[in-house]
Amino acid sequence: MKRLSLPTKRGSVLTGVLFDAPRQAHSSTVVIAITGIHGNFYSNPFYVNIGRTLSTAGIDFIYAQTADAFGEMPTLNVKTGKQEMIGSWNEDFHNTDEDIEAYLDYVYQQKYQNVILAGHSLGANKVIYYLARHHDPRIKHFIFLSPANLEYLTSVVTDKEKTAILTQKRRGQGDQRMSFDLLGWIPGTANTDYQWVFDNILNNVHVEPEKDFSQVAAVTQNGALVIGGYDRFTYGDPQKFLKNINNHMQTASQNKLIIIPRTGHTYQQKEQQLADELLKLLRLWGY
Repeated sequence: MKRLSLPTKRGSVLTGVLFDAPRQAHSSTVVIAITGIHGNFYSNPFYVNIGRTLSTAGIDFIYAQTADAFGEMPTLNVKTGKQEMIGSWNEDFHNTDEDIEAYLDYVYQQKYQNVILAGHSLGANKVIYYLARHHDPRIKHFIFLSPANLEYLTSVVTDKEKTAILTQKRRGQGDQRMSFDLLGWIPGTANTDYQWVFDNILNNVHVEPEKDFSQVAAVTQNGALVIGGYDRFTYGDPQKFLKNINNHMQTASQNKLIIIPRTGHTYQQKEQQLADELLKLLRLWGY
């Protein structure tokens, strides 16, 4: 297991963990798992199960923290040489490409032959956004783990809160924190809250079939969509949610849909079953 510190083009440094296969020969296959909001080891322990299971089987795995893996993360910007605080509180979703490319650049430098790009929750939405815009043949497959239904999440934002966000931005105070926690649990600046509520480029999966699936439709790789059978962000029907996403994909007939029964959005109590299912999937793909 190796700790990674990878700079983005803007200079912010992202930290991850490489679970490498315990053998002398370099593995030719790596799975990169892009984290969602607050999707760190502590809140999502299934990453450890996946990392250990895959690496034991000879497949490398990268737990890839993005800028919002924690509420706040102190780091040194390698371009400015200054300390900075990144996290969910001031994330700019337009940095998604840079965040993902920091990990892709690393695995390309390490000369992996087979790259599988995965993401959990908002991380899955980020992977969709990236793959829709970058048709990189070096990325062989995708794995979407519990894509985030953002309209469900933001439905709790009140009109009063929306007005406060807009007012603070108009005052030129977009980089200052709001007086309330967005969704009841995300402290953030007006700029970040505005993206969540009014201009979210990651709002790319939906329960309703008539909504905008243009990003999903632009993905050219085939892969797998995975969700817990009790995922509460799907209005009670996780399987229908996945099928609806898949129905809008170019590779729908080739994709695998996997339901992990009797667990929710973060696969609690089913962490090892999730890891075993992913290993079985990778074996099916010939890795």
